[in-house]
Amino acid sequence: MNLLNIKLFRTQYTKTSLRILFYCVFCSVVPAALGSDRLHFLIPGGAGGGWDTTARGVGEALTRSGIVAGASYENRSGGDGSKAIAYMIETADRQKNTLMISSTPIILKSLKNIFPQSYKDLTPVAAVVADYGAFVVKADSKYQKWQQMIADYQLDPRNVRVAGGSVIGGMDHVVAAMALSKSGTDAKALRYIPYNAGAKAMVGLLSNETQLLSTGLSEAIALAEQGEVRILAMTAPARLSHAPSIPTLQEQNIDLVFTNWRGFFGAPGMSEEKVSSLQDSLGEMYESKEWEEIRTQRGWSNLFIRGKEFTEFLQAQESEMAILVDDLGLR
Repeated sequence: MNLLNIKLFRTQYTKTSLRILFYCVFCSVVPAALGSDRLHFLIPGGAGGGWDTTARGVGEALTRSGIVAGASYENRSGGDGSKAIAYMIETADRQKNTLMISSTPIILKSLKNIFPQSYKDLTPVAAVVADYGAFVVKADSKYQKWQQMIADYQLDPRNVRVAGGSVIGGMDHVVAAMALSKSGTDAKALRYIPYNAGAKAMVGLLSNETQLLSTGLSEAIALAEQGEVRILAMTAPARLSHAPSIPTLQEQNIDLVFTNWRGFFGAPGMSEEKVSSLQDSLGEMYESKEWEEIRTQRGWSNLFIRGKEFTEFLQAQESEMAILVDDLGLR
């Protein structure tokens, strides 16, 4: 081989080596940059509801931050959420990359035998956000503190009618009954007035049909910002950074913390490796600026509970709510 051929060989070899090196580096970097598997979100309710906005917010944060390659969404309403749960169970072998959004009502409705399934029929993955209970009065209400309302209730439960945007035995009713019970009153005497949606319950409060509104904190904050109502108390463990002026029940000597969580479940039989991978992705999302922007914009409180702790959290909430449901004669 002459000198010219040797130089050409070396040049070609060097170019080939660089191509191989670039390919290897590219293959190792691109998956991390583009994210891992695509995720599919199963939503047991219609568009625009709490489940829907949470699932889409999480999916948006995961994709915008590059943690997952993409996300798709499926709204499967019906049966108070049982239709989606049944579908998840029946098609488990096809749901390897599916996360179903749910929240506290999955426990309440199972306890009341509204549907036969429960969270135990699925694979708990993680809780992601919390919405605490809130108790709202008109801006000109005579009640300035929770205990003032309780004193009036103890004189005669008919003095305090409570509005809620869910049916009798629904979340708004149960959270109000829980707060009254923890305040040392007879929760069975509660005069709960159900309205078909939170907006209609708000009208009931403003028109003096009721004296108190039981609702979610995120919704209550939006109402209070309009200036027509005040938030008398909430069920968070401590005051929140995005709502520092709202007192908790605990600081008013009522030993109650109640969290309406929203979180995700996998299909039954999901492998431990897959569950751990999904939990890691959600944990990574929590550290992203994309999630913080979405969370702050929508008024959510962070509540990341994963693994065994999430299962224990669900069991504890189920035990507490079972006692109250029985006491109220709701099953």
